[in-house]
Amino acid sequence: MSSAWLLPEHIADVLPSQARRIEELRRELLDMARGYGCELVIPPLLEHLDSLLSGADSGSGTKLFQLVDQLSGRSLGLRADTTPQVARIDAHLLNRRGVTRLCYCGPVAHTRPDGLNTSREPLQFGVEIYGHAGLEADLEVQDLALDALRRAGLNKVMLDLGDARLLQGVLDGVKLSPEALAALTAALAAKDVAVLTELTAGLPAVTRDALLALPSLYGGREVLAEAARRLPAHPLVQAALADLDWLAGHLAAVHPAVNLGFDLADLQGYAYYTGIRFAAYAEGCSDAVLRGGRYDEVGAVFGRRRPAAGFSLDLKTLVTLVPATKLRAAVRAPWGEDASLRQAVRALREQGETVVCVLPGHEHEADEFDCDRELIREHTGWVVRAL
Repeated sequence: MSSAWLLPEHIADVLPSQARRIEELRRELLDMARGYGCELVIPPLLEHLDSLLSGADSGSGTKLFQLVDQLSGRSLGLRADTTPQVARIDAHLLNRRGVTRLCYCGPVAHTRPDGLNTSREPLQFGVEIYGHAGLEADLEVQDLALDALRRAGLNKVMLDLGDARLLQGVLDGVKLSPEALAALTAALAAKDVAVLTELTAGLPAVTRDALLALPSLYGGREVLAEAARRLPAHPLVQAALADLDWLAGHLAAVHPAVNLGFDLADLQGYAYYTGIRFAAYAEGCSDAVLRGGRYDEVGAVFGRRRPAAGFSLDLKTLVTLVPATKLRAAVRAPWGEDASLRQAVRALREQGETVVCVLPGHEHEADEFDCDRELIREHTGWVVRAL
């Protein structure tokens, strides 16, 4: 027998305690992004399907829910990622010449979950910087990302860095089909040397040796020097390693508590990123808490290619990893028809206080607020007294 109150798999209601934590964190992160000069945008939840697909990175198109617009008959889609929409806004609605910093926070919908315990309706918070091709923008995005995790309460964070240009440089001059390239990047990400050996059998020796070296190039900052010795002296490879070293130095100086790591074979989103890419991990969590990097081609499909760097995270996942916040202090007040009582309650609320009026017959019920004071009548009128 079907039950009307059951929800689809990997879809869940957010109940008061969790909703309060998510909303507090949403406000905190948006205020923090504003402190960096980011402007808030709120793209629509659904758009014409061709718009969402044209701006989507490889693989995200399969996550899109599709429906038919009852007004126009055209195919619509529920967004699976907000970044393409923000790129469209930058390209066509704002159309600025200089640097544009944008932030957003809203739900996205996925046809399939990213993992066993993940939601198909993440609440995506993200930041995008458009218009600057230099490393300064990459560093600012990573500073903001690490500050966001610190504000959320994550104290033990590992930032994993890589660069899509490494593989571009290694494969320069080698022609591979899209299928072969996808298989190659998957084997590199999985560090499957056996499959990698098979896939590279027909490639030039220099290219094959470099590809087989990549899975072992992970660890601390010393990995960059080892990579410089083992990978071809290609301009793209040299530029990527130099940029990673520059970023590592600046990040370590400002975020000494963050554990910096490098995994030069991790090429998740290779078809999407054009340079530096990064992922942050929390202690005891195997999946990345946030991902980001440089994706200069994101606006090209909208007719305006602009340098772009940014990151995004799921607030619903993030709140499960951070310590619970204390309940908000509140004032408990009796319910009554007395005008002076109602005026006293209104005055407290206008001052920013949470006032919980106890309805008749519910004096002993618990709630979501920590009532540490109460509103009582004294001979001079209504006053607040500590409990």
